[in-house]
Amino acid sequence: MLVTVTGSVLQTGDRFSMNFQCGTCQSPRADIAFHFNPRFEKGGYIVCNSLQKDHWGKEERKYEMPFAKGQPFEIQILFRNEVYMVTVNGKHLLDYKSRIPFSRVDTITVSENVDLELINFEVVRTKSLCSVFPKKAGKSFETAAPSGKTERSLGQGITASTGLTCFDMRILCFSGFRFHVNLKAGEDIALHVNPRFEEKVIVRNTLLNRSWGKEERSLPSKMPLSQGQNFSIWIYCDAQCFKMATNGQHQFDYKHRIPNLQQIDMLEVCGDVTLTQVQV
Repeated sequence: MLVTVTGSVLQTGDRFSMNFQCGTCQSPRADIAFHFNPRFEKGGYIVCNSLQKDHWGKEERKYEMPFAKGQPFEIQILFRNEVYMVTVNGKHLLDYKSRIPFSRVDTITVSENVDLELINFEVVRTKSLCSVFPKKAGKSFETAAPSGKTERSLGQGITASTGLTCFDMRILCFSGFRFHVNLKAGEDIALHVNPRFEEKVIVRNTLLNRSWGKEERSLPSKMPLSQGQNFSIWIYCDAQCFKMATNGQHQFDYKHRIPNLQQIDMLEVCGDVTLTQVQV
């Protein structure tokens, strides 16, 4: 489950909280699987805890304050592998290990001192690491899987003569060192995009007849992606090259190395990320 909350903190608020609860009972209080509580006093810090049988457990504190009074925010909480992974404004903030089975959670509450704009829920599918969908123009495929491999069939391939295909991917990177995006043509790979966080590069290449070509690594500036952040990748294909942008910023052009773009029939994303949406 991925929960996204947007809003702003009121100027008069000293703290607020977000609770993943097991019911709504007031007396005794319903168990709280995850209590997320930003506090602005003492320089600002975050308290995380769980309430069981009307008793609080041991607090976990993060002495960092990504929120500001009167300013908008976006909180994203992904529950995966028995851990609540929290990002604020696109930056990873903390992980909280579950103390209560997530299957018991049926209510999410946000306390006062917050002007809420949106609460959005996306179901994370954990049973399958690989899903295949037929290509349909303008179709959005929403999916989420743990680190592994996700594939999308492109049906009849790319038709460059009529222009042009665009791939728009939304990716959550809470942790991990590298991942790759492949546009495959059977056993060949027309475009291999491989961000490597430890090297701070984005490697591009092509695999033809089981042999890799010459790598391309140049970028217009520093590595645009970093661990613990959410980002979007946009790949546009025309008759001459692939163009890639991250978070709306152009990064590189990659000239085609395969003669027939119509052979490209599969989009693959693999590695230490969670893919939540693909639009073709």
